[in-house]
Amino acid sequence: QVQLVESGGGLVQAGGSLRLSCAASGRTFSTYPMGWFRQAPGKEREFVAAISWSGGITYYADSVKGRFTISRDNTRSTVYLQMNSLKPEDTAVYYCNADQAISTIRAGRPFWWGQGTQVTVSS
Repeated sequence: QVQLVESGGGLVQAGGSLRLSCAASGRTFSTYPMGWFRQAPGKEREFVAAISWSGGITYYADSVKGRFTISRDNTRSTVYLQMNSLKPEDTAVYYCNADQAISTIRAGRPFWWGQGTQVTVSS
């Protein structure tokens, strides 16, 4: 069992930055790929970013590439999402997730999910 708890969401003006954190507990965190998804009101949930267990491989949605950075600290059992140059269209609930395979995360079917944290970007 893996428990995931997100934090760091909030209200920010367009062009600003936020860093989301996801603290993991339960099974050995460092062996699992991790990811972030988001869901805006009235829209389907979409993939944002994923990172391998070692942190050496990362993937991003085209909409966030160059603005967002996913990273992890296995000593702290935490994964981060640094979000820069935020746009109003980034407004959504952001969810942390984990799975045994990064391909499953990228396919939108990670097994473990956090409860989500709200990010609101004002124009």
